Amino acid sequence: MMNRLIEKYRTEVIPAMQVKFGSKNGMAVPKIEKAVVNVGAGRAGSEAKFKERVEKDIALITGQKPSPRIARKSISGFKVRQGMIVGFVSTLRGRRMYDFLDRLISVALPRSRDFRGIETRSFDQKGSLNIGLREQIIFPEVVYESSKDIFPFQVTVTTTAKTKEEGSELLKLMGFPIKQ
Repeated sequence: MMNRLIEKYRTEVIPAMQVKFGSKNGMAVPKIEKAVVNVGAGRAGSEAKFKERVEKDIALITGQKPSPRIARKSISGFKVRQGMIVGFVSTLRGRRMYDFLDRLISVALPRSRDFRGIETRSFDQKGSLNIGLREQIIFPEVVYESSKDIFPFQVTVTTTAKTKEEGSELLKLMGFPIKQ
């Protein structure tokens, strides 16, 4: 059983990118390298239950347990002590990445409130995409009634593209709703 996005990449995206950017070899066409889901759990230090719920929800969304991010030094203004868990990150590659991205572009983004498409300024100079999502409940795996906390998180889609144009064209052809 092959993922829908992998199939689309092989049959539609590679030939279209070769035509647009004049690449002779299909292996020279940029591809998606990894997807990183990052959550800053600011109040996790004071509430242990909140940290557990964030970790559980990210594990449901990504399909793998996120790794905690620990504060390297104490900052009294933010009430952060060295060694405290300040966030969670989950790096997805291969099949899990394609499953996650498929759910992101076909289910989660359309369910997001006031979503009109991804801005082109969300791409960096190397063609990677950064999206900030306001709530985790837009994913169907997270049950709205059982989730007590709604937290924002960031999704970074890293590509092997060399330029911003290549990266945005790749993700547009993959089905990402990118504004013109």
